[in-house]
Amino acid sequence: MKKGEIYEGVIEKVEFPNKGFVWVDDQKVIVKNGIPGQKVRFMINKKRSGRAEGRLLEVLEKSPLETREPACQEFPACGGCMYQTMSYEAQKEMKERQVRELLDGAVRESMDKIGKNSDETEETEDTDKLYHWDGIYGSPIEFGYRNKMEFSFGDEYKDGPLSLGLHKKGSTYDILNTDDCKLVHPDMTKILACVREFFLERNASFYKKLQHVGYLRHLLLRRGVTSGEILVHVVTTTQEEYDLEPLKEQLLALPLEGKIVGIMHILNDSLSDVVQSDETKILYGKDYFYEELLGLKFKISTFSFFQPNSLAAEILYSKVREYVGDTRDKVVFDLYSGTGTIAQLAASVASEVIGVEIVEDAVKAARENAARNGISNCRFIAGDVLKVLDEVPEKPDMIILDPPRDGVHPKALPKILAYGVDQIVYISCKVTSLVRDLPAFYEAGYQMTNACAVDQFCQGVHVETVVLLSHKKADSYIHIDVEFGEGEGKIPVDSIAKRAEAYKPKEKVTYKMIKEYIEAKYGFKVHTAYIAEVKRDLGLPMYDAPNAVEELKQPKKHPTPEKVEAIKDALRYFAVI
Repeated sequence: MKKGEIYEGVIEKVEFPNKGFVWVDDQKVIVKNGIPGQKVRFMINKKRSGRAEGRLLEVLEKSPLETREPACQEFPACGGCMYQTMSYEAQKEMKERQVRELLDGAVRESMDKIGKNSDETEETEDTDKLYHWDGIYGSPIEFGYRNKMEFSFGDEYKDGPLSLGLHKKGSTYDILNTDDCKLVHPDMTKILACVREFFLERNASFYKKLQHVGYLRHLLLRRGVTSGEILVHVVTTTQEEYDLEPLKEQLLALPLEGKIVGIMHILNDSLSDVVQSDETKILYGKDYFYEELLGLKFKISTFSFFQPNSLAAEILYSKVREYVGDTRDKVVFDLYSGTGTIAQLAASVASEVIGVEIVEDAVKAARENAARNGISNCRFIAGDVLKVLDEVPEKPDMIILDPPRDGVHPKALPKILAYGVDQIVYISCKVTSLVRDLPAFYEAGYQMTNACAVDQFCQGVHVETVVLLSHKKADSYIHIDVEFGEGEGKIPVDSIAKRAEAYKPKEKVTYKMIKEYIEAKYGFKVHTAYIAEVKRDLGLPMYDAPNAVEELKQPKKHPTPEKVEAIKDALRYFAVI
């Protein structure tokens, strides 16, 4: 297998986030942007250290999971959606499996690290006994759910006419006109079409990221679900100049279900391809509106962080509040607090909530929101969590973590764990970051007791994960006074040592030990499932690990005779047989 070669195969499985696996001559190839069961044609674009990646060229046969027609005319070319042809139930089932596999694997790894696997050679595979999975919660609406969308200016092909919409799937530069986008309310697509036609008529240029020349960059739209109020932001460079008064009039004349309350012109000469403001000019109205969540009002402005799916966010925050439980008379830390949504929801069941957020504008908004909602037991601090924790004199009784996509800063994590609070609620928008952090929690004495997923991104690859981590402490203590030495009533030290040696437990034999033995002696690795299968064939007890005793569904994944003998040798070495 070489770079540039083209192959065909069936996507057997898709892991988070959107990593499909195709087997070609016993070689696993990662192919993104596919659906399990699709037969695809792909080209190898990366090959190193036994790892191969392919770029999807064509779907040759549909997956059995594709049971409906796409809702959007730009599917599958547009990169905004991946799973439109799957039923929403099938999407949720796939995401639930992806999250559970990652969490289960992290729990097994964590338990192995702290030496708490089950007896004999059984790893902790029955994770249902270790934490409660509360399921996946879907979005109340499947389409038109996004309250915020960033559209880009560009062209569909090199030197083509101006386009405004979303990126083509797998492309950094090509932009599709997404007038039919189903992820947003129809009000947004009407505004998008109006803005594009306005600049098409004036032959305005778009910003070219490589050459750093051009005028039009982004169209940022925000729409309140409860209010229907809309903010329009046209993001440009300062390299050209146009009279935007006619655009304002055209936008205000559009027949919309909601209402435009603000139109802004954002000037951005940054080299990076992000929406930011060097200067913001208000062309009409105001630069904010209010959104309601769970009975609380929140001010939403241009750059305010707010969950993109308001209705699903209510479900997410309800689960967080459920996991937080009764914290009356307790101090709660809300780290990475954003605009203070979670902090204010937790305030009703806490003595005091202290929110920490690095973005000053978000902290300002959080303070305003708390005052607006009549919440007086919330305090918000602007600063980096890593530094603020060293400065805050209060000690928390509970911690809520809602970090950015990359997870908790590795230097901040030990400081958080050092508080030793009874419970931590971790909200993750990227479950792989949560999985990376989990072993550190287990090593610090925590265990994941509850977990769930909330799908805020219908048709897309992402999903929110919420876990409750509880610190395992002794239920009770017994005080015993013992005197060592010679004489009446005293215990000789040497007798204690002899008795301890006599009762020394037999060393626990784990899958990890067997794997390491085989790799050291034979020079190859064996899968956990192979060991389980050999044990089953030998009639050895499988204890409470039902997943380990299931028949392997794919014959090609059965162990070879060579590996069977190696496993038996290891079992003999460790006196299991």
